[in-house]
Amino acid sequence: MSVTIVDGPAIVAGYPYRLQIEAETPLFPQDAVFAAEVRTRVSAASVIATLTTANGRILRVSDTVLELAIAPEATASLGAGSVILDVVRTDLMPPRHLSFFLEIPVVLPVTRGMLS
Repeated sequence: MSVTIVDGPAIVAGYPYRLQIEAETPLFPQDAVFAAEVRTRVSAASVIATLTTANGRILRVSDTVLELAIAPEATASLGAGSVILDVVRTDLMPPRHLSFFLEIPVVLPVTRGMLS
């Protein structure tokens, strides 16, 4: 597996987070359904947030662009460090892993609790 590092926005704990992923090929067709679990590490038993097309946390923008959204309620419990996630296409049998993993840095804000 190759590794590519791309600069992107960090999650600011306690605030909403959005990230657009752009693929080089059309990975995100019109009627596809996606799911992702956000965890602190691969071996973590607990899921911080579940993102799906059904709950509006994964939005297909085009055949090559997918947007992920993590609610502030999910980011509020995060400490400084990072989280990981991957994306699975769930409308296929069997479901298809899209073969990419994201590690997103998490930072603590100076100004906290403004969204409560």
